Amino acid sequence: MNILITGGTGLVGTRLTELLTEQGHSVWHLSRKAQQRGNVKTFVWDIDKGFIDEEALLGADYIIHLAGAGIADERWTPERKKEIIDSRTKSLGLISQKLKTLPHKIQGFVSASGIGFYGTDTGSTIITEESPAGNDFVAECCILWEKASEPISELGIRSTKLRIGIVLTDKGGALPKMATPTKFGFGAPLGTGEQFLSWIHIDDLCRLFIHALFTPSIQGVFNAVADNPINNRTFNQVLARVLNRPLWLPNVPSFVLKAVFGEMASIVLGGNYVSNKKLKNETSFQFQFNDLETALRDIFKK
Repeated sequence: MNILITGGTGLVGTRLTELLTEQGHSVWHLSRKAQQRGNVKTFVWDIDKGFIDEEALLGADYIIHLAGAGIADERWTPERKKEIIDSRTKSLGLISQKLKTLPHKIQGFVSASGIGFYGTDTGSTIITEESPAGNDFVAECCILWEKASEPISELGIRSTKLRIGIVLTDKGGALPKMATPTKFGFGAPLGTGEQFLSWIHIDDLCRLFIHALFTPSIQGVFNAVADNPINNRTFNQVLARVLNRPLWLPNVPSFVLKAVFGEMASIVLGGNYVSNKKLKNETSFQFQFNDLETALRDIFKK
């Protein structure tokens, strides 16, 4: 099959491209620059100018939407917030607009979203896909992100949204930032340490994208998290054990994190206890990594 990926060079997109290629599929990327990446064919698009190489949409069998500016990459100035939202919604708007007029053959569409949909801090409440949306910036971003994908579903294309938890990989994202101080013996829980982390191993996430893509019965919204959410304190204890390092420092106070990160500190000071029950009950997907220690030992090969 021809699989078109937006955001294909990002953290998840890179690993997803590898797995799809290993399975014998042709992987295509939409990019701002035309450049060859191994066997991956790259098509150009310009979201601001409303341009997309139509050959990409005419030839693709499936689309995976991952494009979007990193939420935790920079401080949340008003300009950065707009960039984070626009990079997700305008890109989807361009795709849906083009699909309305092109004689495409798209069989399925899978879009990333995030568990931030429910808000950055929902405490110990068990969160399901039916739980209400939050009212902070991250929630607003996810709400608009998902809403922007609805026109694609309205075209009759089977569509799935994956609300992704914290993605565990040593290639980027949150884990290397959390592991660095621990490796040097300075690891510590953040804030109260009681906030829950709902996580997923990157390989399980990419396998889930593929499963959702090729399983005709799967559509709608699913939480993409492993079975066992764990609080920040325990997460750091397990991480220290896997890295064979001590964890003896006191918690990093909330006011310090707020001073350093501003509003963005809510990402690490808040937490969500997210359930994957719908995914397990309504699909045949099987996790390879449901235990945090097993997942971390695989990632760090320890």
